[in-house]
This record gives sequence, structure tokens and C-alpha cells, in this order.
Amino acid sequence: MIARLPRWVWPATWVLAFMAGIINVVGFLGFEHQGITHLTGTTSMLGAAIADANMSGVLHFALLIVAFVLGCAISGFVIQDSKFQLGRRYGVALLFTSSLLFLSVPLLSRGSAWGMYSAACAAGIQNAMVSAFSGAVVRTTHVSGMLTDLGISLGHVLRRLPLDTPRLRLSLTVITGFLCGGIAGALLFRAVRYEALLVPASLSALAAVSYVVFRLRHPRQH
Repeated sequence: MIARLPRWVWPATWVLAFMAGIINVVGFLGFEHQGITHLTGTTSMLGAAIADANMSGVLHFALLIVAFVLGCAISGFVIQDSKFQLGRRYGVALLFTSSLLFLSVPLLSRGSAWGMYSAACAAGIQNAMVSAFSGAVVRTTHVSGMLTDLGISLGHVLRRLPLDTPRLRLSLTVITGFLCGGIAGALLFRAVRYEALLVPASLSALAAVSYVVFRLRHPRQH
């Protein structure tokens, strides 16, 4: 079972998943009709492109994967740990995420795939930023793991085994955040097209500022 989580973890996790939901649905509704925030489908499409000897497709899907991994590498370089802990440079990582999302808007609006690569890099930073916390693996840019944990919890309930309530709550937090982000992203995309990404970009910038302010007010908290 995971340790008891601080209260602020729940809204922060939900917002991160909400941001990812917007980013991903914009990718699906945009000119390439592809997911951005996770690599399962992208890797499958890369395999299909290789099998078809579609070199332009191979390059495109490979660049999406590289961009996401590069984002994870940036996060690892900046934060220097895979476990979430107050006191680390999350504000810097969030600012990188925000900047890349702001950059992606004009690129995507011009029909440039580099906008997708920029958004994928931002998603990689976010996903790696809070990869683990208090014994729970946290992935806010996709919900496969969270749905798996939800299913395991349901199985435990049926067998009347002890229920890891914080893990179940964490799974539901990510799932609902990602789903609500998808709904909001679809509505925004229909109204303002790629400028929908200004919402997660702004939220990331706001989170960065809030984190810096928090750290200045609580310099000894870790």
C-alpha cells in the first residue's frame, strides 16, 4: 500500500492529468489525428511504417518518440530524481513545459509537425516530473496504468482483500482529470483550434509560479 499523501497532491495530480487530456485530444482532432502524450500508439504506427517501408512515416513517428524521450531527459536533468519530493526544481520543469506548449500553438496553426514534437516534448517533461510518489507510480499523461490499478482494486474488493484506498483514489483522480481534459480540449478545439493548447500552457506557467512562491514561503520543507 502507498503511504498517506499530502492534501495538495490530489488537486495537483488532477490538474496535470487535465492538461494532458487537452493536449492529447488536440493531437487526435488536429491535422495529424495522432495522440501526443503517450507512445503506445505511436510505437505501433512506427512499426507499421517500417513494415510498409514508409520512410516519411518512420521519420515522423520516430521524431515523436524522440521528442517525448527528450522531454523525460530534460526532466531528469533538471530534477535529478524519479521520485517526487518538495524542494526540487519542479518550477523550472513546469516553465519548460509551458514554453514548449506556447511554442507548439503557432507551429500547429501553420500545419507544421514540429508543433506536435514540441507538445510531445512538453508531455515527456510532465510525465517524468512526477513519475513516482510514496510508493505509487504516477503517470499523468496516459491512463493505462491507472485503469489497471482500478481493475486490480475491484478484484481485491470482490475477493474481500484489503483495499489500498489512496492508490484507488489516485487512479480515479488521474482518470477523471484526463477525461475532463479530453472533454474540455475537444470543446476548445472546435471553438479556437490549436489555441486550445494555451490553456495547459497557461496552467503549467501558473503552477510553476505557485510552486516557486510556495518554496520561498516554506524554504525548509522537503
